[in-house]
Amino acid sequence: MTKKARIITFVLTGLSCIGCDRVTKDLAKTHLQFEAPKSYLNNFFRLEYVENTGAALSLGDNLPQPYNFILLSLLPIIFMVGLTFYVMRNISTFNKLMLLSLSLIIAGGLGNIIDRILYDRHVTDFMNMGIGNVRTGIFNVADICVTAGAIGILLSYKSQQKLPPATA
Repeated sequence: MTKKARIITFVLTGLSCIGCDRVTKDLAKTHLQFEAPKSYLNNFFRLEYVENTGAALSLGDNLPQPYNFILLSLLPIIFMVGLTFYVMRNISTFNKLMLLSLSLIIAGGLGNIIDRILYDRHVTDFMNMGIGNVRTGIFNVADICVTAGAIGILLSYKSQQKLPPATA
């Protein structure tokens, strides 16, 4: 794949993920915000509107300003911008899975940062999965992107370790 194709793939993947995140969060606000949770597949999958002011599982939601802004908005923005520059600078060195994974992580991070900035620290979460009392935290599409990207990076490293040594 050419460098230009890699950049286009990276950008389009990221924009698609951010777009899906925005659309689903808007749908959640419209259809779930003032409703009882909706249950599917014998309560395995649940749609339930929550506004999260913390990080994963609401960690840090009680932090006072400006610490909340610094730790949950400013530092992640700096990290996402730095990671984007790193990817663009080294884009030719990544395999396809790594490139996709990095794009997912950046898009997911930016998706939640956009919420924090637009809605005064409130990130819309609305999906939950589990069996009985064993359930995930409530999450959104941006969280799925970050998780899928992290798994993709692990798989990419794992597949590189299995490759036979290059012969001269």
